Amino acid sequence: MLAKELYLTSEEYLIREENSPNKNEYRNGVIYTMAGASNNHVLIGINLSTIFRVHTRGSGCLVYASDTKVNIESINTYYYPDVIVSCDVRDRNFPNFVRYPCLIVEILSPSTEAFDRGDKFADYRSLPSLQEYILVSQNHIRIDYYRRNTDNNWSLSSYQKDQELELISINLKLSVNQIYEDVTFSAINN
Repeated sequence: MLAKELYLTSEEYLIREENSPNKNEYRNGVIYTMAGASNNHVLIGINLSTIFRVHTRGSGCLVYASDTKVNIESINTYYYPDVIVSCDVRDRNFPNFVRYPCLIVEILSPSTEAFDRGDKFADYRSLPSLQEYILVSQNHIRIDYYRRNTDNNWSLSSYQKDQELELISINLKLSVNQIYEDVTFSAINN
């Protein structure tokens, strides 16, 4: 992600983003151009989006993939998570972002992993609606799953091949193997 040192209001950013050939995230006036995604990244995103959509159909929850932004209004920020689930009807009022996600997934890449684990997660934690945050490696089978508990603290569980995780926000149990279906890893990444 590269910062462009041009200050924009959030309104200017949204207008500019509608016509931009690239996706850009926005943090309090500064835009950051996003890099492209690998095939593994795309496959993992499709797998998760499909599993979530099939499971939540008819529940009132909506699943969004990669081109929908999350707006963190309290800190004037817009991010493009890889997968978002919102069960809040208020999100249906926004044409190209959500404000009340219950579940966010980021698929890690070498260039964004530190940010996704650090500042971005800190920003996401300011969303009162967010219950679960999932970080998925695209280079090997590993998932880090964060869940907000009743004390408003976050607990971490890690998962690997053949394990199953339970997503409380959407009442879903799924296997790690489903998430990585059809994903191949090069010898360098094993």
